[in-house]
Amino acid sequence: MHPEASRAICRRAFLGKASMGLGALGLAQILRPDVFGAEPGPIVFSKRPKRVSRVIFLCMAGGPAHLELFDYKPELAKRDGEPMPESFTKNQQIAQLQGQELRILGPQHPFRHYGRSGQHLTELLPHIGGIADEICIVRSMTTEQINHDTAHTFMNTGFRIPGRPSMGSWITYGLGSESDDLPGFVVLTSVGGAQDQPIASRQWAAGFLPSRYQGVRFNSAGDPVNYVRSPPGVDREAQGEVISAISALNRVQRTMVDDREIDTKIAQYELAFRMQMSVPDLVDFSSEPQNIRDLYGTEVADGSYASNCLLARRLAERGVRFIHLYHRGWDHHESIKTGIETSCGYVDQSTAALVTDLKQRGLFEDTLIVFCGEFGRTPMSQGDRATAGRDHHIKGFSMWLAGGPIKGGISYGSTDDLGYAAVEDVVHVHDLHATMLDLLGIDHTTLTYRFQGRDFRLTDVGGKVLGPILA
Repeated sequence: MHPEASRAICRRAFLGKASMGLGALGLAQILRPDVFGAEPGPIVFSKRPKRVSRVIFLCMAGGPAHLELFDYKPELAKRDGEPMPESFTKNQQIAQLQGQELRILGPQHPFRHYGRSGQHLTELLPHIGGIADEICIVRSMTTEQINHDTAHTFMNTGFRIPGRPSMGSWITYGLGSESDDLPGFVVLTSVGGAQDQPIASRQWAAGFLPSRYQGVRFNSAGDPVNYVRSPPGVDREAQGEVISAISALNRVQRTMVDDREIDTKIAQYELAFRMQMSVPDLVDFSSEPQNIRDLYGTEVADGSYASNCLLARRLAERGVRFIHLYHRGWDHHESIKTGIETSCGYVDQSTAALVTDLKQRGLFEDTLIVFCGEFGRTPMSQGDRATAGRDHHIKGFSMWLAGGPIKGGISYGSTDDLGYAAVEDVVHVHDLHATMLDLLGIDHTTLTYRFQGRDFRLTDVGGKVLGPILA
C-alpha cells in the first residue's frame, strides 16, 4: 500500500474513533451527569401558599368496591342479575372477566345518609359516617392500570413502570422533613379482611432521586425499625463514638470520591442514632389516655390498622411529612357480601378516630388525609351468584379526602347509572397528585428532577388541581 494511503486510513480511523468517543462522553453526561461531578442545583419550584404541612395517605390495598361503599346506584340494584349491557363494556379493558358472560351485581349492603350534609354511604362504615361532614367523597376517580402491582405503582409514582420516585419521596425531596429525629417519609402496613395482595418495597422507593428520600417502613411487630436498640454492653456514649467515627470516614471518602450517596449514608447513620431515642417513645402507647386508646380501638403498637392509625397521629405531631398506611385486605373476587363487611370492620372505627383525634389536637387544619384504593370493582359479578365477587375496575371508583382546606360534607363527580365509568368531573391520578402538591405549597409542574436527559415530575405531563373541592 502506498504510504500516503496508509496515512489517510490512519487519519480516518483516528477521526472516527475520536468522534465516537466524544459522542459517548456526551451521552454519558446526559444519562449520568454525576459521573462528571455535576451536582444537582438547589431545588427550585414555583411556590403556592402552603395550606397543609403533611399528608396521611390511607391506602386500602386490593381495590375496595365503590359500589358497596360510597357510590349507591338504584339502577344497579333494580337490574341485579340481568345481563350487563354491551354498550358499557364493548372494547373496554376488563381483567379476569374477559370473554365471560357479564351479569349485573347489585349493591350487597344498604346505604344511608349521614351527618347534616346527608352524605350517602354504606351502613358498613358507621364511624366514617359519623365524620361525614368532614370528608369530601370523590366518586369519579379513574386510573390507567388494571392489575394490582402496576396500579399501585401508578397511584404511588404517577407512572406504570417501576423506577420512578414515589409521591412521598417527591414531597420530602421538595420540602424536607419537619422532624429532626424521625424520617420524613414513614410507611406502615397491616392486613385483614380478604386476600392480602403483597406490596413491594419499591412502592415507597426514591427511584432516581437520592436514596435519602425513600420511605422507611416500620415493622408490624417487635422493634419498629431493625437494630434500633444498641447491642448488649454498648451504651449510648459508645454508640455515639462509633457513629462519629463512621461519619468522619465517610466524609474523608466524600472528598476523594464524587458520590452523592455518601452524603445519604452520613445523614442516615446520624438519623438512625437519633432514632434510638425517639422511636421507643414513639411506639409506647402507655402515655396515651385510655379514652384515646378506646377511641382507636387499640392498646399497643401491634401492627394492626387501628394501632397504625394512632401511630400515624403520633408521627404527624412529631413532624413527619408523609405517612403512608397500607391495609392489605380489599381484594374481593368472591364472597364480597361477607368479605367487605369484614374489611370495613378492620378500618372503620380507627379511620374515623384518626380524623377526630387530629381535629381535637389542632392538627386537622394542616393535615391532608386521603382514603383511597389503587382502583375500584366492576358492576358485573364474578363467580357463582351464591359467592359472587367483583373484578378489578379502572373506569370509575371512589375515594375521599379530608383536612386542611378540603370542603367537608360534599361529593364531587359521578359515575354513570350502573357505576361503570366516571362521567362528570372526571378525576385522574395525576389530578390527585397535583392537588396534594398544591396544598403543600408546590406547583406540580415545576417540582422536577433531571434524569437521563429529561426533567421528570410526579404528574408526568398531566394533572390539574381540583379547585372545586377546596375552600
